Amino acid sequence: MNGTMMQYFEWYLPEDQSLWRQVAEDAPHLKALGITAVWLPPAYKGAAGKSDVGYAPYDLYDLGEFDQKNSVATKYGTVSEYCEAISALQDNGIEVYADIVLDHRLGADRTENVYACKENDENRNEQIEPIRPIKAWTQFDFPGRGDTYSDFKWNWTHFAGIDWDEKKEDSAVFQFQGKRWASDVDRENGNFDYLMGADVDLNNHEVVEELIRWGRWYLDKTRVNGFRMDAVKHIDFNFFNAWLDAVRCDWDQELFAVGEYWSGDLEDLKRYMETTGRTMCLFDVPLHYHFFDASNSGDGYDMRQLLSNTLTAHDPTRSVTFVDNHDTQPGQSLESWVQPWFKPLAYAFILLRADGYPCVFYGDYYGIPAQNIEPMQALLDKLLCARRESAYGAQRDYFDDFHIIGWVREGDPAEPESGLAVLMTNGDGGSKQMYMGHQFAGKDFYDITGNVEGTVTVNENGDGVFYVAPGSVSVWVRTR
Repeated sequence: MNGTMMQYFEWYLPEDQSLWRQVAEDAPHLKALGITAVWLPPAYKGAAGKSDVGYAPYDLYDLGEFDQKNSVATKYGTVSEYCEAISALQDNGIEVYADIVLDHRLGADRTENVYACKENDENRNEQIEPIRPIKAWTQFDFPGRGDTYSDFKWNWTHFAGIDWDEKKEDSAVFQFQGKRWASDVDRENGNFDYLMGADVDLNNHEVVEELIRWGRWYLDKTRVNGFRMDAVKHIDFNFFNAWLDAVRCDWDQELFAVGEYWSGDLEDLKRYMETTGRTMCLFDVPLHYHFFDASNSGDGYDMRQLLSNTLTAHDPTRSVTFVDNHDTQPGQSLESWVQPWFKPLAYAFILLRADGYPCVFYGDYYGIPAQNIEPMQALLDKLLCARRESAYGAQRDYFDDFHIIGWVREGDPAEPESGLAVLMTNGDGGSKQMYMGHQFAGKDFYDITGNVEGTVTVNENGDGVFYVAPGSVSVWVRTR
């Protein structure tokens, strides 16, 4: 079966939704759709307790078990519900990927007096004020958990900098005296080690050892199948080589990993891949931006360029493709929401082609009620069915027109009734003759989207003339 991931959350889920219980109940349905892996949101206690989406980590060992930050449960539920959800998914043949944030910490229990210098926010290599004492939120005592699972307590020596001086109520990027930013990180802002909160110092061997201990503990506790690494562009490029090697070495199964390196420039992704020895996959952010640009350009976008300078074209076995996610949805810091008219085209592109590991976004499948975004479930069910049953075999591209592009999959004898043809356009409707293969001579195909009625019969030479309606996609599969 074709591998298909689902990101099972969006930013604005209500606190009372009990996501862990929901996904456990939904597991048989996801299996029936052909979902083979689920990416779950951060499961540990965040600085905002039950209101925290998970990207402001406070205590990585608290998976909804201890009374901290005014709640025992996280936004998504308790530790027992989390583990039960993982088991329910795995019992249905679905792998589980845990979202982890190792770059920073927030919600410290106490302040400390630290000497620090203020950095130029646009050039983190430039000091704009002399070193002075500041009051920093850097002491993490975890009073609700105590020493359970780990007796490691974080203090300012475990961080490289922070963005708030409580003493002067001053918001800026402060680098602590005697510390340095990691050298091998994204070059934006001169050095993009610092992102937010208390910046974890990966030059500190105590920190690295603790994070390795935590990774091994997390795997033993949850039995997840892999990780989604947050904000890897801000973390020393060499860190995850060692970290993944350490947590994988004693693990009894393959451990999948995908990193979020948010850049639309393929060269940045290539540099990261080369530096890390391709130890993980990356999300194809350039492809997402192509979808975003195309959706906002109407018929002015050259559809032949959708794959240009993308990770999927460069390194397809290390590319995780997506249309939108929790960061790109409206109102978020990386907002770049693909317009609704183009979403069917984009999803057909990632789900029905041979290259890349596609990820379906919860907010697209189930909708985002807080933002009045309707679910695409009916259409996505059809595309997922086509991926599950028809999208096999050699691929032949027809990227030969500014507005109308298409491809065929020749099918696989091991997958009965497989093989399909896809045609999409951002302009007027039209048709394209495409070669399906002699094995389909005399066979009829119909458009599962319903955008074009009738059937297409492949001729004796293996060719078919397939159609597409204006500004849409048509997915032609065998009649049953």
